[in-house]
Amino acid sequence: MKTQRWMSTQFFSFFLTWGIFLPYWSGWMIYTKGISVTEASMIMSLGLLARGISTLFAFPYLSQRFSSKTILNIAGIGTLISILCYIPANSFASLLVVTIFIHLFYPTLMPALDSAASVLVQSNQIKHYGRSRQWGSIGFVTVGMVLTIFTGMFGDEVIYWALLLAILAFVCLGFMQAPAILAKNPQVNKTEKGGLLQLLHIKHFSLVLTIVILLQGAHATYYNYGYIFLQDIHAPIYLIGLIINIAVFAEIIFFSIADKSFQKFSVGSLLILSALGSTVRWILVFTFPNVIVFCFAQTLHAFSFAMGHYAFMKYLINNIPNAQIPKAQGMYSALALSWSTAVFTIFGGYLYDMEPRYAFIGMIVCTIPAMLIALVYRKMELRKDILVSI
Repeated sequence: MKTQRWMSTQFFSFFLTWGIFLPYWSGWMIYTKGISVTEASMIMSLGLLARGISTLFAFPYLSQRFSSKTILNIAGIGTLISILCYIPANSFASLLVVTIFIHLFYPTLMPALDSAASVLVQSNQIKHYGRSRQWGSIGFVTVGMVLTIFTGMFGDEVIYWALLLAILAFVCLGFMQAPAILAKNPQVNKTEKGGLLQLLHIKHFSLVLTIVILLQGAHATYYNYGYIFLQDIHAPIYLIGLIINIAVFAEIIFFSIADKSFQKFSVGSLLILSALGSTVRWILVFTFPNVIVFCFAQTLHAFSFAMGHYAFMKYLINNIPNAQIPKAQGMYSALALSWSTAVFTIFGGYLYDMEPRYAFIGMIVCTIPAMLIALVYRKMELRKDILVSI
């Protein structure tokens, strides 16, 4: 229970910061630094490119040489320094440089935490991934609720100071005693030190990865323009944080029941449901651009994000060797959570300039192919089950 609590605390404190950065940072730069939507989308997209490089190459490399606890501390301190660099940055160029710098450190914390959780599950030190991960969602929604109050009172400038304080708290918590297995430097033999391409030889890994790349990329418009879209459809400013966090409430509910309720669901079935829920979500936002429907569509985040992420983690825990987990997490973070989002952020920004609703319906270019590929993968799973039974 002590280890489970440590993992839950780490998820909670990180997503407390992520709940500020992810939905609000583009809006903060637009409204306080005076840049345009197009400039903000370019800055965040190039930041995501840097994030992908960091998580695809630097994170797996460091994971073979340093303990999980050391990596979390280094990434946390680097993030804190990066945020301080935003204070003097006021031009497009300076904001771009600082954003790229922060993306070299900050997003690395996500695969580092998921890798730590995977190792703890595989070593039977925690029983449930979902139980700890739900505390990340609770942290995300908590800060959104609190931030709404302060932005309403003091304006968008408070977003920066909230992130700075939250990262400082995360760094301080990082010096807590970690589970022994995460505080040890890895002992990796030569056969385990193979390149990233080794992962592609693991059965169905490339297929599952392709599906989650598409599913996570479909959130690009929501992550970067959801905040300003709510203002465009005249949502009350003091309710925007609550509306954004409806998605996270749905996420919390999903993660709290996932380990029991979806234990018997195959990875393929979960991915199909995720793609279906995501498709319906973006169609609703496009068809009915009003606050009530947007709020309802937010509940589908449990399918579009949480279920897709859970399905990948389930595949990873069941199929990826312990030593290969950081590489798999790095590839997932780079390709699914970074580069695909970067590409579709630019695509979504172009559509948003034409008509805000187009940026949301445009995301079905990801979700429909994801659904079709997931159906193919599910058939492969069924054939495997038949062969096993024979």
